[in-house]
Parts: sequence; C-alpha cells; structure tokens
Amino acid sequence: MMNFFKATLAVTLLLMISVSFAAAQEPIRIGAILSVTGAASFLGEPEKNTVIMLKEQINKAGGINGRPLEVIVEDSKSDETQAVLAAKKLIERDKVVAIIGPSTTGESMAVISTMMQNKVMLISAAAGTGITLPVKERYWIFKTAQYDMSAVEAIYYELKKKGIVKVGIITITTGFGDAGRKALQEIASQYGISIVADERYGPKDSDMTAQLTKIRAAGAQAVINWSVGPGQVVVTKNWHALKMGIPLYQSHGWGSKKNIELAGKAAEGVIAPLGRVVIWDKLPEKHIQKALLKKYVTEYEARFKGEPGQFGAHAYDAMQMIAEALKKVGPDRQKLRDYVENNLKNWPGAGGVYNMSPSDHCGLDKNAFEMVVVKNGDWMLLK
Repeated sequence: MMNFFKATLAVTLLLMISVSFAAAQEPIRIGAILSVTGAASFLGEPEKNTVIMLKEQINKAGGINGRPLEVIVEDSKSDETQAVLAAKKLIERDKVVAIIGPSTTGESMAVISTMMQNKVMLISAAAGTGITLPVKERYWIFKTAQYDMSAVEAIYYELKKKGIVKVGIITITTGFGDAGRKALQEIASQYGISIVADERYGPKDSDMTAQLTKIRAAGAQAVINWSVGPGQVVVTKNWHALKMGIPLYQSHGWGSKKNIELAGKAAEGVIAPLGRVVIWDKLPEKHIQKALLKKYVTEYEARFKGEPGQFGAHAYDAMQMIAEALKKVGPDRQKLRDYVENNLKNWPGAGGVYNMSPSDHCGLDKNAFEMVVVKNGDWMLLK
C-alpha cells in the first residue's frame, strides 16, 4: 500500500511539474493591426518589419520571463472597417493581451470603442490628437506617434524665428489631415501667424496646382502641407513646378526617404519637423537617443535592405513599451495598461523621450522633433 501511495504521489508531482512547465512555455500573445497593404502600406510595411524583428530578438534572448512572445499581425488593408474586424478577432479569438497599431489616424479612431469595451490596451502608431484625447474617454488607448499639435508648434516656432507671419495651408481630407488642419488653425494666433489661405484636397487627387496658385495669390510667405502618402509628393512637385518662391513645410508625415525618392529634385529645400530616427547619424554622440537609434536603424537596414523611417519607429516604441511592461508585471491586461501609464518617465525611445502619465497617453511634445530639410537628396538638420 505504501508503495502505491508513493507511486501516486510521484505521478501527481510529475503531472504538476509538467503542467507548470507547459504554462511557463505557453506563448504570450500580442496583436498588431497594420496597413501592410492598401493606400497606407508605406506606413504598415516598416511597422510590420519592425515588430517581426523585435519579436525574434526578444525570443532569441529568452522571451518574456522564459515564455516566448507571439505577435499576431493583422493586415487592415488601410481600411477602417477591416481594422475593427481585426481588433475583434485579436481580442476574442486570439486572446491577445495588448495591440499595436493601427497605422493611420482614421483606423485608430475606428477601433477605440472596441478596445474600450473589451478593456484591452492599444498603443497606436498614428498621430491624431483625438486618438488619446480626452484621456478620460481613452483610458485604454495610448500612442507613440508625436502629437500633430506638437508638430504644428515646431513649425510655427521655426516660422516665428524667420519672421514669417502669413501662411497658406493645404490639407488632405482624411482623419490625419483634419486633425492637422484643426491644430494649425487653433494655435496660429499664439505665434502671431495669420492663415491667409486654407485649401484642401482629396486622397486620390493628382494635381494641386489650383490650390497652390490660390495660396500664392493670397500673399502667403510659406506653404504648409498636411498629409501622408502620395499627396505629399504631388504637392511637392506642384510647388516646385510653380516656382512659388516661398518655402514648403510638410507635416511629420513626411518622414520616409521614399517621399524624397518619389519627388526627386522637387524635394530639395522641403522642410519638416521629424523624429530623430531619420537623422540619428547627425546627432551628437552623447545624445540620449543616439545609441538606441543607431542599433535599431542599422539592424533594420541589414535585415530588410531599406530604412525604417519615422513610421517604423512608432512600432518600435510600442513593441518595446509592451515588452518592458510584460517583463515587469506579466500578461495581465490591467497591469500592463497601468505600467505604461505610470512608469515610462524620461523613457528614451526611437520617437523621442517619453513621459507617460494619467493625463498624457502620448508623452511627447515638440522637443521630440528636429527641423529637417532635404538637401542633395538626403535629410539634413535645418540650421
């Protein structure tokens, strides 16, 4: 009988150890909703590449406290409806503990209600202020892209230094363009700037000559374009062809070398507030972000034979935030959210130095930007 009990105890202990080991090895799942295809694929491609690269690095180093990390990437196809369906699938079927993305402001706004209802943290890769504000209505929503309001402040600060007081704005009719236009209008007077022309264009428009001609006729001393994607290149080419004789400022959506390549010589002299990821090699050696940016960009370029740009950086920071939180508090949705909100102080990332708080779910301001100008087909710090 004693031998029977010993055998039973041994089997029980073995089963307990096996169950414990299996639990320890079960992957932690996070989701990513990215515009891998569609109109915003230029955003989603470097974001997807980045999360895949980081996942592999984390797992090679032992995973999250001994457990492998699984990242389930859903292609939103740059469509708001698809983004919502992807969010529901990731939460209900895949049981993810947090989600990275979506890539665009419109898609991010579309999934907010789903995230709030299911109490799952979202770290968006898009810029629109409304993604995280008002914070009391965005309890589970964070973002790593710099605020569009901060980009406007950086541009207006530069214009004020140059004595430019009259500007013409031209914005795309999307969520990103709407948010930028609102920010441009709201704080212009604070910098002594008058908007003398306010023009718009659609995502599929292929010529903005008429709008730019109106801006020139209004006596603008500078043009500010607010868009991401092909519209930026069209505006740049039209501005160059018209020989407007006034500077062109782009939004922080300009931060991909592909824009320079597509615009060609027309891009020369274009100015934009961009994250330091695009000019990391021109930063002082002791800059708090330089070592991190050097590692990220060089590893990305070696792996994918291209540059991650500003958009890959948004996914990089979101992934790193979630990974750090998982290591500190484990895969508990509430604890993950609370960690990101309360513990990322003076936290250097690819997009800037973050200071998250209960009143700020982005944690960046205009100091996350450098004013960058295109010179000889490359990014240069604006002197």
